[in-house]
Amino acid sequence: MEVLGRFHGDVLDCAMLYRFGEFELDARKVELRRAQSLVALEPQVFALLFLLVENAERMISKDEIVEKVWDGRIVSDSAIASRVKAARRALGDDGTNQRFIRTVHGKGFRFVATVSMAPPAQAAEPARVEPQDAPAQASDPAKPSIAVLPFRPLGMLGSHVAIADAIPHDLIAALSRLRWLFVIARGSSFRFRSPDRDVRHVGSTLNARYCLSGVVEIFGGSISVTVELADCRTGGVVWGDNFKGHVDDIHLIRSEIVTNVISALEIQIPLNEAQTARLKAPENLDAWGAFHVGLQHMYRFNRRDNAAATAMFEKAIAKDPGFARAHAGLSFTHFQDAFLRYSDDQDAEVDKARRFAERSLELDPLDPFANFTMGRAFWLNGDLESSLAWLERATSINPNFAQGFYARGWADTICEKSAIGVDHVDLSITLSPLDPLLFAMRATKALACIVAGDHEKAAELADEAARTPGAHVLIHLIAVVAHALVDDGDKAAIWAAEAHRRRPDLAQNLYFRSFPFQDGEVRTRMSEALTRHGF
Repeated sequence: MEVLGRFHGDVLDCAMLYRFGEFELDARKVELRRAQSLVALEPQVFALLFLLVENAERMISKDEIVEKVWDGRIVSDSAIASRVKAARRALGDDGTNQRFIRTVHGKGFRFVATVSMAPPAQAAEPARVEPQDAPAQASDPAKPSIAVLPFRPLGMLGSHVAIADAIPHDLIAALSRLRWLFVIARGSSFRFRSPDRDVRHVGSTLNARYCLSGVVEIFGGSISVTVELADCRTGGVVWGDNFKGHVDDIHLIRSEIVTNVISALEIQIPLNEAQTARLKAPENLDAWGAFHVGLQHMYRFNRRDNAAATAMFEKAIAKDPGFARAHAGLSFTHFQDAFLRYSDDQDAEVDKARRFAERSLELDPLDPFANFTMGRAFWLNGDLESSLAWLERATSINPNFAQGFYARGWADTICEKSAIGVDHVDLSITLSPLDPLLFAMRATKALACIVAGDHEKAAELADEAARTPGAHVLIHLIAVVAHALVDDGDKAAIWAAEAHRRRPDLAQNLYFRSFPFQDGEVRTRMSEALTRHGF
């Protein structure tokens, strides 16, 4: 029973069905079947057979058999031979024919029959049989799913051959922290080592919507790692990147790859999901598709798109009331209604931003986006200190959560902790250089420079922020302040005119309600600059 229990813990996460000859080996049920009939096996014999079948592409040494089947305990060669003989007997094989299990004399054993894999839903149970070519459903339909495959080594990697497995292993661990993404276990995805693997077949077999693969090449002292994200439904490439460096810096390169891949997937998968969802008629959008269409509207930062995002998030919740991120999305849009004064009922928007954030946390307290929206909800009441605990929690849950670090930087800056604020914003931009909130990241850094008295740098950053796609009208006011503080009245007037064009009723009371600096020298400088330019 000890062996069987460990078998469940270590390998049944793959839950695969293996077919060879007239046999089926069902990992989920721990069964060997022949022509629909159950073949009785002792637990150790099943564990040994499974070990050989799942590694059919290579020889399994006696030491590995002892490690995996006997948990490293000292056993005799006769004990191993006894289990091999029992496995052969169950398959109708013997030591002479070796049709399934071949002995590599003095070294170990290898499974030599042709093996095919299938999802467990295709197991031979008459009431639940599905067509062989039917695409499997995702393990959690409320989330996109991804399989990270072992990277393919090119050339002779020598002592560095483990890199091809180590990097995707690190990626699986890091991706598992993303609460919105379902990550296929290593035990399943690492079965696909063939260089000519078809991502559509991988997706169908593993119930994965996306597939992340890579190539590792070492030449001289240099290493090159290419990473590619593919959509398993279409076989098309969604995103790719290449990382290079010196092989002696492999640990730095691994860290860089993990950081950049996580940040890229935070953007690329939602964009691809939204694009896919838009191909459907609106009335046919499922909860996840509606959510991602809502995200596209949400990040445009204008009144009409914010209302459209709210409607899509409400639609997602109507289809799936337990969809935590859709509730967090509603918190975000109501926060925006309050922050930019899109609504006449300010108190109601503040209340909704807080209420939907709380609901998202009830549904998934470990979702960094939910914690992010909860932290920002405190901003609307000027309680920045309380917000920091939630924002720190968001970045602790996911250390690659760029928007969480931006929000921490914003709160630090408004509290006039400019140095800490700049550090957090710089990290957010490094993590996500193409983030939808990039304009806000740059604008926050400009505000930090104003707090620190570096007005020249603030003017430069404010220009960049105001020209960044998505920048809302308050970013223009930051540019007005920054240029006024360096006595560049012409540029300040240009940004002031643009702000008035976009929002004729704009005044500095809105600026300070959204950026609640305490009374003091910094607020006075900003107020005087805005007053000089008609706000």
